[in-house]
Amino acid sequence: MRGPPGPDAEPTADGGSVPDLRLAGLAVAAWLAALAGLHLGPRPTVLLAAGAAGLAACTAAHLLGVLGRPAPTVRRHGWIAVAVLLGVVCGAAATAARLVVRDAPAVRSLVDDRATVDAELVVRDDPRPVRGVAGRPATLLVRADLVALTGPDGARVAAPVRVLVLAADPAWLGLLPGQRLTAEGRLGASRGGDLTAAVLTVPGPPTPHGPPPWSQRAAGVLRAGLQRACAPLPDEQGGLLPGLVVGDTSRLPSAVEEDFRDTGMTHLNAVSGSNVAIVVGAVLLLARWSRAGPRVAVGLCALALVGFVILVRPSPSVVRAATMGAIGLAALAAGRPRAALPALAAAVAGLVLLDPDLAGDPGFALSVLATAGLLLLAPGWRDGLRRRRVPPGLAEALAVPAAAQLACGPVVAGISGTVSLVAVPANLLVVPAIAPATVLGVAAAVLSPVWPAGAEFAAWLASWPAWWLVTVARYGARLPAGALPWPGGWPGALLLAGLTVALLIATRRPLVRRLVAVVAVAVIAGTLPVRLVAAGWPPPGWVVVACAVGQGDALVLPAGTGRAVVVDAGPDPAAVDGCLRRLGVREVPLLLFSHFHVDHTGGVAGVFRGRRVAEVRTPQWPEPAAGRELVRVAAAAGGAGAGAAVATEGWTYRVGGLELVVLGPPYPLRGTRSDPNNNSLVLRATVAGVRILLAGDAETEEQRALLERVPPGGVRADVLKVAHHGSAYQEPAFLDAVRPRVALVPVGVGNSYGHPNAAVLARIARGGARVLRTDTDGDVAVVLGRDGMAVVNRGVAPGRRQR
Repeated sequence: MRGPPGPDAEPTADGGSVPDLRLAGLAVAAWLAALAGLHLGPRPTVLLAAGAAGLAACTAAHLLGVLGRPAPTVRRHGWIAVAVLLGVVCGAAATAARLVVRDAPAVRSLVDDRATVDAELVVRDDPRPVRGVAGRPATLLVRADLVALTGPDGARVAAPVRVLVLAADPAWLGLLPGQRLTAEGRLGASRGGDLTAAVLTVPGPPTPHGPPPWSQRAAGVLRAGLQRACAPLPDEQGGLLPGLVVGDTSRLPSAVEEDFRDTGMTHLNAVSGSNVAIVVGAVLLLARWSRAGPRVAVGLCALALVGFVILVRPSPSVVRAATMGAIGLAALAAGRPRAALPALAAAVAGLVLLDPDLAGDPGFALSVLATAGLLLLAPGWRDGLRRRRVPPGLAEALAVPAAAQLACGPVVAGISGTVSLVAVPANLLVVPAIAPATVLGVAAAVLSPVWPAGAEFAAWLASWPAWWLVTVARYGARLPAGALPWPGGWPGALLLAGLTVALLIATRRPLVRRLVAVVAVAVIAGTLPVRLVAAGWPPPGWVVVACAVGQGDALVLPAGTGRAVVVDAGPDPAAVDGCLRRLGVREVPLLLFSHFHVDHTGGVAGVFRGRRVAEVRTPQWPEPAAGRELVRVAAAAGGAGAGAAVATEGWTYRVGGLELVVLGPPYPLRGTRSDPNNNSLVLRATVAGVRILLAGDAETEEQRALLERVPPGGVRADVLKVAHHGSAYQEPAFLDAVRPRVALVPVGVGNSYGHPNAAVLARIARGGARVLRTDTDGDVAVVLGRDGMAVVNRGVAPGRRQR
């Protein structure tokens, strides 16, 4: 029998209850006001707070009868409006106060002058490497609080603001949060939209002042112990477990990271409320099993919560997760579990007022929305499924991931520009594995300092549920049309949010629910034949793939099942490794480099990662030396035959159904605009009768030399890999002689070289070629099927076929 509604719920017409939303308006208003303030600046934010305060005072006076007797409807809803206005006042005032400190004139003038300063800092978070250009020193990003700085004139300025440190010295990598230090660097302007006052570029090492706090040292010991316990495991499981437990993804293979992103499972690698719930829930179960009283159970849970925060470090995401956990424990101790939604609103308001930077943090938005979805949507959906005779456990398992995904969908769509169709089933399939993997991973971390063998055994046990997570992500990411394109940014997020709210309201009517169900079945039935016929990735019959590796080249030619010839490796090992994994390449009979520039050689280690490379070939031109050394070291370490050998004009290679011929350079070219580019290997490949011309970075001089030495029709090809990322240094007669049907342009997004040149692409297109670019189309495959040659690209819509 249903009892009377508790103090945290209001009765409804059907005798049920609705959640208490009285604090929600204030919390949302404070959040939006803080977000607006971060982008508006201090003065407009102060005006916003003042205007909202005036409106709140007038509205309250009217409701109290000072300005006349209000109507009953106004009186009923007026105090909600007052609460919303007070939320605006609090959010805007708190943000304005922090912005005034951020924009202090003493610091701003040094930033505008790009001054070199001595900075006293306190590290806020773990240093993390930033992906950059291969062949250059890795850049480390360190978030820190600036205590004071000494300018060029020797004057010391107190500056309690946040800075972002860009460091090149590896000594920064060992720093822990809470550690005090000094460093010399050059100030620069921040991007805006947050509380970061400046970017500090530091070329040298830091000078620490004393050890970090004991809690951070303890966390460092436990985290390092977890990494050691996971070291014997396979790369995928061993890299995933630290991410599940403490959010450390430093060893996570890029292919796994991409699969998790494609299937909407990235949230598992970030510490959130779910981690807190799993750890605290495990302690609560043990407490109940030992027949401990409620207060003892809450005390043990609180102790576990504090220990977990120490283990994973008090970053903003951990703080908000721990705050929600603490409020939940308080509700449990008070015997009011229905207070969860007001607690969420109070936590949102409190955290935003304490740190307005959270208002613009996508992780904060995802955490709040997921929790709200679980509280507002999941119970009703679960009960509705149970009324339709769905078993209770299955109803819970279906409702929880669906509610969380629906609530988070608008933010995810705005960030990624896609709407995932596999996120809900993928998250549903991994639900049984998350808790065992997390609990066993925490046990491995705790045991590592005192019992390393036991820690390794716990990590080995955790690797089995982690294997299931990796497997679901891998196969989910390869489903055709698993993600649909959607407008990115705020417009896309607001559009999907509006459609979601409209759908939720409309489906309250039985007729609309039936209509939605009929339309969904019709869409599935109509698209199912296409989904069965449309290939995933890699597409069948592919003859060449241009990998999206950024500003660089990486071309793949099939040489049999699981085997491929790779021409160039791009600038980043992770990017080319991910492309080859997506293609299912396990063995590389030949790795060939057109020339030694780092945008073609920097990713060489990624080709060797987990693959056997039988042979490496390079051009005769030896420059630049840095790229040549990268290839030599990788070939020697990877055991590629006798190392790297030279390929010259006329060299021929055959494997499987692939034939490869080196057309040029016909002779060494010296004194050109770029001798390494103009001595690139130019290759003609033939796969299943399709002729493919890979022009490296050959510029005008080499292209003319080829036309002079190669017989007529010798450069004619069906597919052209456009030279030098589509730069302007192209010989028109060369392009006319190739006359491709498809032109592939490997190029990086927003590169500083102006690649590709619009006039060059227009000339190629006027010749009848279909032009595709990796910066806009992602991985691009040319395929040969029954209907002839076609192109499949794996961009925002994997497997989309274009004719």
